[in-house]
Amino acid sequence: QVRLVESGGGLVQAGGSLRLSCVASGGSSRDFVMAWFRQDPGKAREFVAATARIGASTFYADSVKGRFTISRENAKNTVYLQMDSLKPEDTAVYYCAADQYPRAIPNDWAYWGQGTQVTVSS
Repeated sequence: QVRLVESGGGLVQAGGSLRLSCVASGGSSRDFVMAWFRQDPGKAREFVAATARIGASTFYADSVKGRFTISRENAKNTVYLQMDSLKPEDTAVYYCAADQYPRAIPNDWAYWGQGTQVTVSS
């Protein structure tokens, strides 16, 4: 069973930066597509970014393109989300997810972390 643990969330002012980490155990991160999602209370979980199993392909939601960067360090079974130029609308619980293939529907992803809160003050 793959277990994902996120860290790095917190409170930051608008324009600031945070780096989230997601450590995988019970499996190798190189075997999975790794992704970040976020969710505000009362709203649907939304895709933020993903990194492919093979190669350096990355994918981003339009709302974070140019501000967020996803990367992976397979030797540490870790995926990162560097978030720069943060905006109040980026406030949400951020979740790490993993699956052998990317899924169109967030709830179809096989493995999830517990989430880490990111709050951006104006």
